[in-house]
Amino acid sequence: MISKTFNRYIWLLNTLLQQKRLTFEEISYRWKDSYMGDGKPMPLRTFHQHRNAVEELFGVEIKCDPSRGYEYYIESPELLRTDRNRQWLLNSFSISNMIEAGHNMSDRILFEDIPHGTEYLQLIIEAMQQNKELVFDYQSFGGHHDTYHMQPYAMKVYHQRWYVVGDITEIGEIRNLALDRTLELELTDKTFTFPRNFNAKKYYANTIGVYVNDNLKPVKVRIRAYGYQVDYLRSLPLHRTQEEVKCKNKEFSEFEYRLCITPELMSSFLAMGENVEMLEPTELRNEVKRRLISNLERYNHDEKKQDK
Repeated sequence: MISKTFNRYIWLLNTLLQQKRLTFEEISYRWKDSYMGDGKPMPLRTFHQHRNAVEELFGVEIKCDPSRGYEYYIESPELLRTDRNRQWLLNSFSISNMIEAGHNMSDRILFEDIPHGTEYLQLIIEAMQQNKELVFDYQSFGGHHDTYHMQPYAMKVYHQRWYVVGDITEIGEIRNLALDRTLELELTDKTFTFPRNFNAKKYYANTIGVYVNDNLKPVKVRIRAYGYQVDYLRSLPLHRTQEEVKCKNKEFSEFEYRLCITPELMSSFLAMGENVEMLEPTELRNEVKRRLISNLERYNHDEKKQDK
């Protein structure tokens, strides 16, 4: 749990993000009525200390507009919404804030299970900062137990799992390792030179998830979505290249992407079930169709066994 002081910064930031503009008196009044204030108004000195802390932590400034009754507001709030690192930091702190506010409501605030591995994050960040090699004691889902020496380049979260990507000596290529499959992790004294031509965003630019194959080239992928799936895709795009290219009232919408055809791409579309139809490329449409037929045959086979 983060400190109560940090929670106060988050409270101030979220209050101004939600209300847009407030005078100090309005902020102090809300503070007094919140779980943070304990029934006491916010001192002006405390307010200005929190203003400075918010700017230092999140890189956004709380400004004052004297022309409108000395209202305070967040300058450039879009920085928090467009910068994933800042958004992740704010979300993490806000969740901690929420838990503290509702400590007596543990049976009413539910979270997804997160696989283990987060205990290694600090060590990996240290290795990335110092350009030091890591040694992984690693066990894959197939049961294989291996030792890998990795030069860590970057980290990524996908489906609640943390992954670290870097050059692995035993493989001779850049690969991902999942932290939840890591049994032990050791920081070595061996240093490496971070490659100037490596960019994490570019590395994952044409793929969904963490699977990257340099031999695969991005192609145009077109799908047709039905019902509520259209709104889901609009509110949370499957990929940054998503573009809605056709909308036929409430019947369906079609979306296009530029993506490499990977197993994770296939799984993402299959997970949408009957609400999505793969249109192109043809080979991907045929593969989706083959898998759906195979799955249907499995159901039919089970039903025949039950009839016997």
